[in-house]
Parts: sequence; C-alpha cells; structure tokens
Amino acid sequence: MSKIVLMTDSASDIPVELERELGIKIICFQHAFGDTAYTSRVDFDNQKYYELLSNFDGIPSTSQVTPFEFQEIYEQEFANGCTDLIYVSINAKGSATHGNAVLAEELFYEEHPDARETMRITVIDGKTYTCGYGFAVIEAARKLQSGATADEVIAYITDWCNHCQIYFVPYTLKYAAKSGRINGATAFLGNALGIKPLMLIKDQAINDVGKIRGEKNIIKTVSESSVKKMEPDMPYCLVYGDNPESAEELKNVMTQKMGYAPSMLCQIGAEIAANAGPRVIGVVFYKA
Repeated sequence: MSKIVLMTDSASDIPVELERELGIKIICFQHAFGDTAYTSRVDFDNQKYYELLSNFDGIPSTSQVTPFEFQEIYEQEFANGCTDLIYVSINAKGSATHGNAVLAEELFYEEHPDARETMRITVIDGKTYTCGYGFAVIEAARKLQSGATADEVIAYITDWCNHCQIYFVPYTLKYAAKSGRINGATAFLGNALGIKPLMLIKDQAINDVGKIRGEKNIIKTVSESSVKKMEPDMPYCLVYGDNPESAEELKNVMTQKMGYAPSMLCQIGAEIAANAGPRVIGVVFYKA
C-alpha cells in the first residue's frame, strides 16, 4: 500500500489551516534579526514578522535548509513507511535549498541502497515564489485526498510550476535596496517620485517590466497586465501583504474582468516580505 508524503517549504505561504487540513509537511526557514534567530511559522505569524521587519534597521537574513536537515527528514519518512516523498521547493535560482534537497537525496540512498526499491524521492523546482508554487501544492494535496496517484500529482505540479507567472508590485523599494536587489539611489528616487515597479516573475527570473506612477494606478495596472496574459478559465490567485484592503479591491476588479473569483488570496510570509517589503499586491496565473 502506498504512503505518499507531500512536502514544501515555508516560502510557499500556504495558510496554516490548509497545511493541517490537507496534511502538507512544511519545512520552515530560519530568520535572523541581528543576533536573534526565529523560525518561520513557529516563532511568528505574518503580522508579527511585519512588525519585526518595520522595527529593524538592518537586513534580516534567511538561512537555507541544509542537506543534513533534508537527510533527517528522509530518514524519518523512510522509517515511517513512506513510499513516495514529493518535495516542491522555492525557486532553485533564488535559494540553494532546492540543491540541498537533491544532494540529501543522493546521500540518503548511498546510506540506504535498499530504500531505492521502497521509497521514491521526487524533488520538484517550484521555479517561483509564494503561492506561485504553494497553490500547486495545495491542489496536489486535494488530488491526493481524492485518490490521485503520486505520478499524477507530480505531473500536475510540474506542469503548473513550468507555466506559472506572477505580476506584482512592491509598495516601497526600501527593502529591495536593503537586500541589494536594486540600487539604493534608484530606490530613493523611485520612492521620492511615487514610482512603483511592475515586476514579472517568469522562467525563474524577476524582471522589472514597467513603471507605475502613484498608488492609485497599481490595481488597474496589475489587473490589466495579468488579464492580457492569463489563460481563460484557468485558476488564479492574488498575493498581498499587510494591505488586505488592496487584496479585496483587486479581487473585485479581477472577478469582474475574468468572470470568476480567484482561487485564493495569499498573504506573503517572511521569506518574501524580507526582500519585497510587507506591502505588495500581485496576481499569480497560468500561462501556456
């Protein structure tokens, strides 16, 4: 009898209630504010992290999940009779965590060659961030509960992650400048002039694809840009931070434009907020 374990990391921003309801195993990243370390989803919720971020002058660091940690998980699941372990990781180009999971798989099988016949480990590159891959994990978990096989959910997750795109806008460039993702002078000028970048996450890369002048134009630009690229009748999600009112506004606009509501509204957690800031808005969608 098969025993399938579906696993991801905390950067997927899967709500805690769905994690529990669907039996998804989530590995949590470690965050350091100076000399103080915290574990995502354990030591703080999203709102608490936003507060920590706003009160910290430096740059919080996020630790990758190590090969040793993954190997411990593989050992535990093997002992528990797992037959298929499916791990969907944060974008491999944005974190060494994916590579560490692959390395741990090799080390695990070296120590347990007999396990090759009884437990299959599949590491899937989520290729994006937040619910860009978190949504695929949620849907895969629902498929498993409905009787889908491991091969079927692996195919589904891989297809979604290969075609997922995200349009998003950070409301401030302060955090991107702190982390070195953009030039400090560019961030200062953009904030001073009220110019927000329209960002596109596609093919594992984050690109600045437009400029938005004034916050009042953000919802309009994000929704119009997304609708132009989205596949009809395919599910989509919205992402937001400490601005739930903006998420509701975007939800109403997108529902009117698409004729159906988003599948979920996803609040960004620590891993995304550390680099984009606590206030963002965006649309996650499938593009064939």
